[in-house]
Amino acid sequence: MEIFLATNILLLRKRKKRTQDDVAFAVNVKRSTYTGIEIGNSFPSIEVLINLSNYFCVSIDTLLRVDLRKLSEFQLSELERGNDVYIRGTHLRILSKTTDYLDTENIELVPEKAKAGYMTGYADPEYINELSKFQLPFLSKNKKYRAFQITGDSMLPIPESSWITGEFVQDWYSIQSGKSYIILTINDGVVFKIVDNLIQDEGILRLYSLNSLYKPFDVPVPDIKEVWRFINFISSEIPDIGNLGENLNQRVIELSREVEAIKHQIGRQ
Repeated sequence: MEIFLATNILLLRKRKKRTQDDVAFAVNVKRSTYTGIEIGNSFPSIEVLINLSNYFCVSIDTLLRVDLRKLSEFQLSELERGNDVYIRGTHLRILSKTTDYLDTENIELVPEKAKAGYMTGYADPEYINELSKFQLPFLSKNKKYRAFQITGDSMLPIPESSWITGEFVQDWYSIQSGKSYIILTINDGVVFKIVDNLIQDEGILRLYSLNSLYKPFDVPVPDIKEVWRFINFISSEIPDIGNLGENLNQRVIELSREVEAIKHQIGRQ
């Protein structure tokens, strides 16, 4: 795996208009030591790495794994405002998991009544351990899954109270427009929507419902806590199969974009 620490701290230092002496003093190392790190001749200790992360307000994961030279000015500005952990969803936190007696990962169930608690307990191992659990043997053992109960009619024809199984998404740039995802947001809680990935250009996910009565809305990446890719759903009701399919998802987004373009054109006349 390629490490980008040297080029990243050089870029961030220059953007902050700091000298090597300034950074060396701030992270408590000699100037020569810092210079060696910045030119890639040496690697810092864990303590110094933590200090660099704190100084630049950038997570260690991002400092090491993300080539900041490839980010847009908007994304770099978000980094400098402390929002890097949300841009890629790669903050150094451990996703709370549970396993059975064979050490096989469970699929935790988040029922409707538990969603409020999930807002604050999603990263708490004790809270996650209290959730009901099950397994689906046909799913990959190398990926993490969780199931959420949906309410309302915004995603019809998927019936209300269905259980939606999602695969944990670490890299939010990999989110595919036109696909369905479960999103944990600060303001709206757990939502199940079709996603238009506009992170690269606008720093947002635009969320759509299959039910046309619901208008799409934008969620800035700093307001997102977790993303789970739709895998399957379990329901006691038989949905209208004729209305399901990825083509419908994509068409929802295309139609919404066309409407917005028409509104914009009318506004210019």
